[in-house]
Parts: sequence; structure tokens; C-alpha cells
Amino acid sequence: MSLAREAPQSYQLVETRLQEKLDNGTTRCHLCLWRCKLGHGQRGFCQAHVNRNGTLYNLSYGILSAIDVGPIEGKPVRHYRPGTKVMSVGSYGCNFRCGGCHNLEISWGVTALDDLARGQSTSAYVTPEELVAAAQRAGADGIAFTYSEPAVWLEYVLDVSEVARQAGLYTVYVSNSFVTDEALQMMAPLVDVLCSDVKSLSDDFYKEICKPAKVSQVLASIEKAAQLGIHVETRTNVIPGKNDNLDELRAIAEWVRDHLGADSPWHITKFFPAYKLSDVPPTSSEVLWAAHDAAREVGLTNVYVYDDKGCDCAQENLPIEVYLGSSPEQIHQVKKCAASCCGDEGVLLKKYERREA
Repeated sequence: MSLAREAPQSYQLVETRLQEKLDNGTTRCHLCLWRCKLGHGQRGFCQAHVNRNGTLYNLSYGILSAIDVGPIEGKPVRHYRPGTKVMSVGSYGCNFRCGGCHNLEISWGVTALDDLARGQSTSAYVTPEELVAAAQRAGADGIAFTYSEPAVWLEYVLDVSEVARQAGLYTVYVSNSFVTDEALQMMAPLVDVLCSDVKSLSDDFYKEICKPAKVSQVLASIEKAAQLGIHVETRTNVIPGKNDNLDELRAIAEWVRDHLGADSPWHITKFFPAYKLSDVPPTSSEVLWAAHDAAREVGLTNVYVYDDKGCDCAQENLPIEVYLGSSPEQIHQVKKCAASCCGDEGVLLKKYERREA
């Protein structure tokens, strides 16, 4: 059964797939585990979904912030279609606020999403069919949703994944896994690979970047994806003084072994200073390899160390128009929602304030 809906040919807001309409025009979003409850004019914590008159809409459908083409191993994914090329794409919006984020302008994307809401954005709009065609022209074997958090871009992820599958391309979902079971169940028939962070086994670590998040929720989502038949690989970015305790890293390896299997890949990546953690030094090679050795000792067979790589970043990508076959002037025209329901006042204007259910 098809999960895709007909994509708009020009930019407009698209109804959020997983929403619950409540009393007094409020809605609850069920894309991620924030489960934001929003009134008219409010946007969720991710800033990418807005309530308009009792219906929740995605602001960022089809909006691309970055494109790159490279080996699937760079996501990092090593045990699904090794040696193939993947087109990586990102949008704007995230449900975390990581202090060491390298993709700040893209991942959080607050300014870009504000511009979309006000009808002032010049970001690229690309239909699912256009994106798949671009991937094929570039010689890519798959498409990866990365750079920003794809959990808040589910509508586009599903539509692209269906078109990609029909064209013989695979899809990779690079995520923090603070995502609902409902979203995973919608993804499972269409998304081939989940590459997920396991940032820490400490609730305190997660609360620093996402106040309601708990380790158990993230781990449950990763395990659920595997149970649904999605190929899962995990990664941990080791940050000095934050999550570099060897006992904790060993415990992550044990969790992977016990819940995903002894042959499930675990990727250990180096931290590089950024944003609020600019004063934290890069991870030492000794710590990375100690984590590797501990993982092998507890029975993980596929453990990979990245001593020169931290995140899947979009800092040196070619301009989007290189891949889309259009001029910068055509691609970066001002985007206003093609629908007429919002009126002249724009889409939003309230920021998200957490309310208890």
C-alpha cells in the first residue's frame, strides 16, 4: 500500500502526517517524543511544524539546505550496500540542541525556518521526483536524510523514499532516534537503513541537549527500528569529559550486543570542538581505541574507529544547484506558500513553549 501523497509542484505547507487534533484548536504532534501540544500560530520545539487554525503543517517539506554525494561508508554505514554511492540531503530543524553541533545553521535552522514562515525564504524547493532524478544523474545508488534531524521531516522522507524505491534506490535515515513508534512504523516499509546515535547511557547527558529525553526512550526506538526490519547501525561521538568514561562506553557496546546482535556495527567517532564546546579538546586516539578494544572484549565483532571524523557535516559541500541542474537564480527564488489559507500575516509567530500534557 502506498504511503506517499501527491507532492506539491511548488512550495507550500504540507499537513503533518502524525497529528492529533484536540480541543480548542490545539494539536499534538506525534513525529518525535517531544509530542508537542500546540495552539494556533505555535511551532513545535523543532520549529518545523506549525498549527494553523487547528491543523498542524510542516514548513520544511521539500526544502533542502545541503546536498552531497559520497560513499555510504561516510554516513557511517558499513554493512549495507558497501562500496555504493549515496546522495546526502538535509533540510532545517532538529528536536535536540547539542552543545557541540557542527551543523548549527542547518540542523537547528531557526533563521531559515523563520524565513519560510514569513514567506521570505530563498532556500531550494525540490519535489521527491526531482530529488530522485538528481540522485540518478549523480550516479548515486541511494539517498541519505542527514545534516538536520529527519524525524521532523517525515512527510518528505516518506514521499522521497517511495519514489526512490520505485527507481531502485535505497534510503538511509541518520537520526538521534528521539522518535515515536508511530513514525517508525510508517517508515519501516520504505526506509532501508537507520544510522542512529547512542550519545550516552546517562539521562543527565541527554537532558542537557533535550530536557524531556531519557536514554531508555532512545534505546527503545533504535531497538524498535531493528524489530521492524530496518537495517540498523549505531555510532557514538566520544566527547572528553562528557561521555568518555570507559565503563560507560563498554556498557554501550554491551547494549548493542544484547539488543541488536553481536555482529551489529558500532561506529566510534572523534569529537572536534564546536559551538558551546569550543573549549573542549578533540578526543584522543587512546580513548577511541580503548573503547574499540573494550567493545571487542565484550563480543562485538564489527567495531569501527574514526580518528579523523566526528559528524556527518555539511561544511564543504558543493552548492545545491550543481546537483539540481538549474541556475542559482531559479533555485533561490523567494518561497511563499502556494496555498491561500494563511493570509498576508504569514504563518507563525509564536515560538514553542513546553506545556505539560
